[in-house]
Amino acid sequence: MYVISDELEKKEQIELEENKKQIVFTSSHNQKIIDWLLNHGFHESFIEDIQNEDQSVAFEEGDLFRFIVLKYFKRSDEHPLMYEDANIMIILTGQKLIFLCEDREIIQRVVARFRKRYRIGDRLEYATYILLDILIDFKMNIIDLIDDRLELIEDKIFSEDVDEKEIQKSLYFARRSLNKISKISVLENDVINKIYNHFPPTIRKKLKYEFIDLKEHLSFLINESKAYLDRTGYLQNLLMGFMSNQMNKTMQRLTGITLIFLPLTFIVGNYGMNFRYMPELSWKYGYFVVWVVNILIAAGIYWWLRKKKWI
Repeated sequence: MYVISDELEKKEQIELEENKKQIVFTSSHNQKIIDWLLNHGFHESFIEDIQNEDQSVAFEEGDLFRFIVLKYFKRSDEHPLMYEDANIMIILTGQKLIFLCEDREIIQRVVARFRKRYRIGDRLEYATYILLDILIDFKMNIIDLIDDRLELIEDKIFSEDVDEKEIQKSLYFARRSLNKISKISVLENDVINKIYNHFPPTIRKKLKYEFIDLKEHLSFLINESKAYLDRTGYLQNLLMGFMSNQMNKTMQRLTGITLIFLPLTFIVGNYGMNFRYMPELSWKYGYFVVWVVNILIAAGIYWWLRKKKWI
């Protein structure tokens, strides 16, 4: 899909040339690349690994190549806080760096960032560092986005039109994404150590601080993703507490209303009894007196409930 070298910046048709430094971005099912790898010491078992969608983060080294599997997180269509991981394969040979991914959009994003940072004459080891840094930066952007969304969720919890179902759904997907990022970052930290340690001593010396920077960014990702996982738990508890408090207030109001009508029901119940001799039945003002008593009792209880802030 894309070929970058010291003589050619971009080329849609891939042509791998012998004894020439080239950085290739293409699909893991590109047959031309597969044939070139098989003809240059890449074992068939690794071809299966390249095309396996469930491949985990890994680093392997052969006599003529280094094979690296990383993850790129892409937003899912299911929810804005749901991110799905896609396989990224980097193959480093003597004069070739091959970046493989099935998603064309991912390749385009990485290439756009890479071309801004790559300079003519950069070694392939440094180009590898650039790719690693770009992939880690993408994950850091996701962490920042989730942080912003959690801030909005916290504000929504205290709003009058809180949507409990939507908030619970957002927190669920945020937890899934953060958990994935945390686990993948731990694995990638180990892979980056292996990549650095397998470089020649002179390269390790030149790229020492660059790889320290990568490790610091991964440590940040691990710590922040775990911190935000705890925060989602806090927000879930806050939401449940808030909804429980709202329910308690509703029950309190219903209890207050019941308390107002309870003595009135008692009075009405007395006059609903079918006794023949009831003095108030023959009294001219009996009906009006009962109404006045009911109103006074209801008003008194209502005033008391308001004073106690039950209503």
